[in-house]
Amino acid sequence: MITGIKSIRVRRAAAVAVTAGAVLATGALTAAPAQAVTTPTITAKSGFLMNSATGTTLFKKYENTHRLTASTTKIMTAKVVLSQSNLNLDTKVTIKKAVSDYMVDKGYPSSAHLIVGDKVTVRQLLYGMMLPSGCDAAMALADKFGSGTSVSARVKSFISKMNTTAKNLGMTNTHFDSFDGLSNGSNYSSAKDLTLLARSAMKSTTFKTVVKTKSYTAKTIASSGATRTMGTWTNTNTLLGWNGVLGIKTGSGTEAHYCLVFAATLNGKSVMGAVLTAPSATDRTSDVKKLVNYGYARIS
Repeated sequence: MITGIKSIRVRRAAAVAVTAGAVLATGALTAAPAQAVTTPTITAKSGFLMNSATGTTLFKKYENTHRLTASTTKIMTAKVVLSQSNLNLDTKVTIKKAVSDYMVDKGYPSSAHLIVGDKVTVRQLLYGMMLPSGCDAAMALADKFGSGTSVSARVKSFISKMNTTAKNLGMTNTHFDSFDGLSNGSNYSSAKDLTLLARSAMKSTTFKTVVKTKSYTAKTIASSGATRTMGTWTNTNTLLGWNGVLGIKTGSGTEAHYCLVFAATLNGKSVMGAVLTAPSATDRTSDVKKLVNYGYARIS
């Protein structure tokens, strides 16, 4: 009986020794690999995500396919404005009747509710364009920073600057024909291109400050000379502040459906990306949340 027990013990010891030897031989005593991160599924027709610190691609889905961009186009409008030499953000711009006429002609799209005759600073116009997505603010900026002797000429010149900037940024799947995303038939970009644009735009302290602002109250000079409060502009990006989200711009339209270009930073990890042509605002939000979480998990 005792002999049998000893025999069992010897066999167990030998088995342990063999197992230990195999472990050492294969290096299995090294740290276990991190659990694989599951690639998310998004509803948007196109999506792209990068490590914004390194530019490394983290996720892609039809990232180079041409898509309507809706109001995410206004990122480029802001980029062009902020790239002007000797820019004074406190320069006052008088709102022209042409701006009001444009809004009427376009069927009253998203608006900052600017009033003809008001004197509004460039800084305020940037807030009015990027928070409530004011197409009126976008036109006022395009007219101000384009070149030419007429409003139409200046707007055309400004859009040309947008396309030149896109080319310089390597946005090879992009063409702009408007300053606000209300396409005239040839306004498109891709999820990857818009992310490249966002990465460049976010290098501007002014741009970063504007797009992360949840609400802004502007005081303008009315045509009478009196100071008038425009009211509070609320950012259309409801994800601001969630899990480190810093911006950047929403977009929506009958054909473009729902878009969002986003940036987020948390615990030293930074991601940036875009989703285009999501079926609903809810789906758009869900898609971006998935990508942000996935990006954080992918960055070591």
